[in-house]
Amino acid sequence: MIAILKYNAGNIRSVQNALTRLGCESIITDNPTELLNADKVIFPGVGEASSAMQYLKERGLDKTIVSLKQPVLGICLGLQLMCRYSEENDTECLKIFDSDVRLFPPVNKIPHMGWNNFLTMKGELFKGVALEDDVYYVHSYYPEVSSCTSATCDYILPFSASMQYENFYATQFHPEKSAEIGEKILRNFLEL
Repeated sequence: MIAILKYNAGNIRSVQNALTRLGCESIITDNPTELLNADKVIFPGVGEASSAMQYLKERGLDKTIVSLKQPVLGICLGLQLMCRYSEENDTECLKIFDSDVRLFPPVNKIPHMGWNNFLTMKGELFKGVALEDDVYYVHSYYPEVSSCTSATCDYILPFSASMQYENFYATQFHPEKSAEIGEKILRNFLEL
């Protein structure tokens, strides 16, 4: 069973619909026991960092997430909350990835919204994916490139399009909104 983490951030239903299209059963939950017992956990998100972290801390989910041993996939805000720190409202995050989240420089071109391809990529999430394949983004804050970066994208500057550390995987783009390529990436995660 796939558990989709419910934490007061949007986009949960689109993730569940994408899993259903792939023939995968899932539950939406903020119950620590259900998360710990799931085969895989997806940590989606559209929202604001500080209020999302507050929700996680109030329910002890911050401790639950970092203790998970099964494959975990963070998406967009989920990825950002897995980093050390976010400039969005000066937020201390989960510190899974050794990277900070910054606001794109102000050039009247934020948010980064729409389709973009990759500069670099490596790892199991990208089996069968090419650098020129486009995925869908919508974000004003970006994760810096670090030792945990598994794919990069360029928008104003290079940033982490995807990150991985041990059993934790994450994408800044939205695989659930990225058509065939996103479906392939989600399938790769489900097959880990």
